[in-house]
Amino acid sequence: QVQLVESGGGLVHTGGSLRLSCAASGSILRINGMGWYRQAPGKQRELVATITSGGTNYADSVKGRFTISRDNAKNTTNLQMNSLKPEDTAVYYCHASINSSPFRKLELWGQGTLVTVSS
Repeated sequence: QVQLVESGGGLVHTGGSLRLSCAASGSILRINGMGWYRQAPGKQRELVATITSGGTNYADSVKGRFTISRDNAKNTTNLQMNSLKPEDTAVYYCHASINSSPFRKLELWGQGTLVTVSS
């Protein structure tokens, strides 16, 4: 069984910073890509940032403020969020595309962590 566990959400004032972490554990052959998505109240889940062997991708709304990184040895990904705005308030979800065997590919989601930015 493979799972993702997130940590690092919380309450911060406008302009502050938070760092989210996500760790994958279990039977992992290869992690193809990892990323972060968010869902604000009453809105659809949206992409925040992704990271693969080919590079990184960011939503326009977070470019220049958020940085995604990955530690392949530890099967973790982090999202450093700076200059936070009230509109960044959402539940943040970690996502990973993982091969647990050569022919078994899993698309996994973390449990979500709440980020609240007060004005």
